[in-house]
Amino acid sequence: PVMSYFLCDCWYVSEKIINTFAQRGFHTIGALKTNRLLYPSGMKKKLRELAAELSVTHREFDLVTVKKRNYYVYRYEGNLNGIENAVVLLSYPEKAFGNPKALRAFISTNAALSTQEILSWYVCRWPIEVFFRQCKDKLALDSYQIRSAQGIKRYWLLMSLAHFMCAVGTGRFCSFETGYHEICDTIQLEKYRYLFQCAKESNDFDSFMKFAV
Repeated sequence: PVMSYFLCDCWYVSEKIINTFAQRGFHTIGALKTNRLLYPSGMKKKLRELAAELSVTHREFDLVTVKKRNYYVYRYEGNLNGIENAVVLLSYPEKAFGNPKALRAFISTNAALSTQEILSWYVCRWPIEVFFRQCKDKLALDSYQIRSAQGIKRYWLLMSLAHFMCAVGTGRFCSFETGYHEICDTIQLEKYRYLFQCAKESNDFDSFMKFAV
């Protein structure tokens, strides 16, 4: 039985990717673009158009609480293009019900999950997004140039170790950002100490360069 979930944003919700993960034992829970086609009662309709029709009244929506925040959610079960028997959730924040700009949609290929369970699983994606952003901004994830699978795996191991050390390597557990800046400050301080020691042992610039380089 499938027990694991592939969590993703709307860019990765495609038939090919979903099927690839299904073959490896993963259901998909992800965000969905509001221009995706649904087939309510057999009629082809864009998701945002269906949401606009339904949000005239709260009647078709359930009020769901996720992480202490309330959302009005409509649950659709059926087919999408290339994806059979999926659950699609149309969601508005409680105080922005019916606002097209506030509309968010989510998909689950496991129709057995409740609406609450789908949304609770999806919010687990946020810490993963934060991790990737930190690795791109601070650990060069978006600039490495490795093509071999083995090289990529080694890079990921080193990057993950660096991320872990930023959180625990300062002698206490802290946020990645705090640890990263503390480690950078320590490295910079050691550079200054090294240069200072080289300068102390040098009588002129040439001898300083011999020590420093």
